[in-house]
Parts: sequence; structure tokens; C-alpha cells
Amino acid sequence: MYKLDFSPAGRDSLASLDKKVAQRALDKLRWLLRNIDNISAPPLKRNLSGLYKLRVGDWRVIYEVKRDQRVVTVHKVGHRSEIYR
Repeated sequence: MYKLDFSPAGRDSLASLDKKVAQRALDKLRWLLRNIDNISAPPLKRNLSGLYKLRVGDWRVIYEVKRDQRVVTVHKVGHRSEIYR
């Protein structure tokens, strides 16, 4: 199974969320860690090149996958209307 890691910005953005939203995001991230080898998410483009998104209702988790190290790093969590800016 993959390990979950957070960049400083990822940790701060998750901590700033409502507790219910943060818990939903963590639950979805745990699901991702268990299923990452079975899904094929297209990478994001432009300034988020090489990163991926995880949908959690109206919220998005921007993450990076380091397959050689088996680590998923969360870079940012935010509302879909603001996350890509």
C-alpha cells in the first residue's frame, strides 16, 4: 500500500477546512491509497502539470504520485471554484 504525505501547503489547507469536509477528504485519500494501482487518473495541465485531482464533492485534493517510492503527496485541498487559481 502507498504511504500518505503532505506538503506544508497541503497540511495547512486541509487543517483550514470544516472538520466534516476534512474527514471526507481523508476518507477519500485512504480509498485512493488502497486503489491507486487500479485507477488511471489523467494528469492536470498548465501550472499543475504532473499533479492529479481527487474529487470530494465540491472540494478537490491536488496530489502527486511517486510510484517508485510508493508515496502520495497532497499539495493542496480547496473548493473547486478556487483550487485551480
